[in-house]
Amino acid sequence: MSAYRDITHNGLWKQNAILAQLLGLCPLLAVSTSMVNAVSLGLATILVMALSNFAVSSLRSFIPYEIRIPVFILIIAALVTVVDLAFNAFLHDLYLVLGIFIPLIVTNCIVLARVEAFAAKNSVGLAAYDGAVMGVGFVWVIGLLGAIREFVGQGTLFSGIEMIIPNASAWQILPEDYPGFLIAILPPGAFFVLGLMVAGRNWLDHRANERAKSRLLQKGAAATA
Repeated sequence: MSAYRDITHNGLWKQNAILAQLLGLCPLLAVSTSMVNAVSLGLATILVMALSNFAVSSLRSFIPYEIRIPVFILIIAALVTVVDLAFNAFLHDLYLVLGIFIPLIVTNCIVLARVEAFAAKNSVGLAAYDGAVMGVGFVWVIGLLGAIREFVGQGTLFSGIEMIIPNASAWQILPEDYPGFLIAILPPGAFFVLGLMVAGRNWLDHRANERAKSRLLQKGAAATA
């Protein structure tokens, strides 16, 4: 249970692929113009990461070390193809919006990094869980980024939800005459918002470390007294 706890904390916060490692920024910045687009790509990434970690961990004893990277990429590409075809078949409108960014999951550094660093060295259960949790860490960051950009840029949330849930509609949070803030939904806005999110995470970590140091000093003083 301790191993699963560590994986959860690392995937969601301490080693978050976006906020801590700054990996996978291409799809993060390009697709996060709305919350629905962002979360949809994130869910596709979760599937690929969990399944690729599971597959690599299962086959690691049969993969020669010298050709492991090409084999890993081949496994990831096969799984991405399955996800891509599933989106095309069942969520066609969303598939057209996400476009090339679903196939580009193959080249996402997050997926290959977890396969190489963790799945190839650990048991099947831990590997699959690590892939899923790292994917969830990616989803909450890209989802929050998309929500902030959509809210500031258009004054709405869940724009495009009808592509997933028929007859559903976006939430108009700000007044309908809100003129919008164009830079928020353009690439510079993505950089600005992501920078603020990274700064917020670093501030929270610094604050937690200071509190931990303060508690240790208090315990030391009490023990000395």
